[in-house]
Amino acid sequence: MIVAITGGTGFIGNKLALAHLARGDEVRILSRSSPALPVNRVKYFSGDLIAKDNSLQPFVDGVDLLYHCAGQLTDENAMRSLHVEGTQKLVEAATCSGIGHWVQLSSVGVYGPVSDGMITESFPIKPVGEYEVTKAESDAIVLAAVKNGAFSCSVLRPSNVFASDMKNQSLFSMINMIDRGLFFFIGKPGASANYIHVDNVVEGLIQCGTNPAAKGKIYNLSDHSALEAFVQIIASELGRRSPSLRLPEGFMRWACKVTSGIPGLPLTQARVDALTNRSVYSIARIQKELGYEHVISMENGLKDLVSGYQRRQ
Repeated sequence: MIVAITGGTGFIGNKLALAHLARGDEVRILSRSSPALPVNRVKYFSGDLIAKDNSLQPFVDGVDLLYHCAGQLTDENAMRSLHVEGTQKLVEAATCSGIGHWVQLSSVGVYGPVSDGMITESFPIKPVGEYEVTKAESDAIVLAAVKNGAFSCSVLRPSNVFASDMKNQSLFSMINMIDRGLFFFIGKPGASANYIHVDNVVEGLIQCGTNPAAKGKIYNLSDHSALEAFVQIIASELGRRSPSLRLPEGFMRWACKVTSGIPGLPLTQARVDALTNRSVYSIARIQKELGYEHVISMENGLKDLVSGYQRRQ
């Protein structure tokens, strides 16, 4: 099988490429970066999804399975050009080439900020923020092409993806606060930590790409834990006492407003939102329809994450 991956040198795409190589598939990667995998096992296509003078046709010609994993997480000025314009360009090339199946890596962020309740795939799309808005538009472009008969497609929407080699520092910052004895809970007990280990995301992507039952479907993918249990696992791995201090949510939101103009403070409204959130993303559909199971548990993933944190110290 010929597999093509955009963003194949990224955090998720690189691991996805390795997984398909292990399955014996031919792997193509479109990237602006230098090759990260052995060039004798991977066909690299140097290019840019948003460059007008760059043809994507050679990259997609003859492809059985295309994963669209390219994404911009930090530079808001580049999100629309990559997520929207880049996706449109890739769809046009894939339509002309007649690819077999497209797997779209999306995000649960397209549902918008939801503070409580169970979120399923039928939940309305109400994105807030440039990343979430442009990812939702990217999904819509692909789904419109599917409706017009261009190719079949599956969409995977993971929650916060983590692993010990991730570049995102938010969880490492939490670990650091726990390690220093500075972490505290906010509001009533029972907040939900919604995360998914990168190995589980790769498994979900492959299920979407190789299981015929996934065609035409959208799937959420997440794992969750009560925040207290989540923090307890980290504290235990650090050899620290689990935090017990808990401050009122109303007071902390007021404090954030009062100090919002002071640069460098670690506590923000967004972090208060994260520490008080009670929403859960259901994965019942992907479990029932594809037989999906986590390949790494939340506990083992967090243990690996703490080991990565300690190696950095």
